[in-house]
Amino acid sequence: MRKNKMWKMTTASLAAAAMVCTALGAQTVSADDTKVLKVAMECGYAPYNWTQSDDSNGAVPIADSNDYAYGYDVMIAKKIADELGYELQIVKLDWDSLVPAVMSGTVDCVIAGQSITSERLQMVDFSEPYYYASVVGLVKGDGDYADAAGLADLEGATCTSQLGTIWYDVCLPQIKDANIQPAQESAPAMLVALESGRTDLIVTDMPTAMAACVAYPDLKLLDFSGTDDDFEVSEEEINIGISVQKGNTELLDGINSVLSEMTTDDYNAMMDDAIAVQPLSE
Repeated sequence: MRKNKMWKMTTASLAAAAMVCTALGAQTVSADDTKVLKVAMECGYAPYNWTQSDDSNGAVPIADSNDYAYGYDVMIAKKIADELGYELQIVKLDWDSLVPAVMSGTVDCVIAGQSITSERLQMVDFSEPYYYASVVGLVKGDGDYADAAGLADLEGATCTSQLGTIWYDVCLPQIKDANIQPAQESAPAMLVALESGRTDLIVTDMPTAMAACVAYPDLKLLDFSGTDDDFEVSEEEINIGISVQKGNTELLDGINSVLSEMTTDDYNAMMDDAIAVQPLSE
C-alpha cells in the first residue's frame, strides 16, 4: 500500500504552523558538523518498518528510545542519508502525526509507505515513487475462496481490512454482496482475523501479503493483476513516495537524485530482504 490511510485534521492550522518554519525543515547539525536527517515513520508496519530491541541487520536507533527501527523504509532512508552525506535519525510517530510533523518542520521527511494522493499533495511535496504497491487478497489456503481467479469469484465473501485504508474503503465494496466486517485497527489485527477464521478474506498490498505468507504459511495470496476482474484503484493509490515540507526543493531534489539511480529490481530486492528478516517471519 502502501497504505492510503485517511485522517482528519485542521488544514488551516497545520498550514499556519508550517509557515513559521524554514524551507529546510528540521535538518540540524550534529556535534561533528554532520547534517542530521530526521525521518519519521510508524516503526510498526512490517515489512515497511518495525521496532526491534537491537541493531541486528543494520537497524537504526529510534530517537529518544532504547529501541531500534528496521524494514524497507529504513533501508531506503539509510541509502538516502549515505548518498547525501547525512547522519540518519529515525523518529517514531503515530500515522496521524506524520504529515503534521513534516508540515511543521519537526521532521525533514516521512518514509512510511505513504501513497502519493492529491489530498496529501495539498499539504506536502512528494518524491518520485520508491515503491509500487499493488492491491491483492489473502485467504486461507484450504478455504472456500482459495481458487478465486477474480473479483467475481469472491462474491458473498466475509471480509475485512485495515481501518482507514483504500483496501477497506475502496476495494472491499467492489466485491459483490460482500459481508464487510468492521475494519481492523492494524495490519497484524486483520491477519489474526483471517488466521482465526473470523473472516474469509482480507485485502491488502503486495508487500504486506507476501510478508504474511511467510509468517502464516497456510495463507494464500490472490493476485488478480493483469486480468479484467481486478480491484480498480488509481495510480496515486498505489504509488508510494517520500513526503517533505512544501518548498523544500533542496531536500526533495536530493532524494529524487538518489531514487533516480535505483531500478524496480533494486526496490524488489530490498523488499525481499526486509520480508526475510521481519519479526513476524522469525
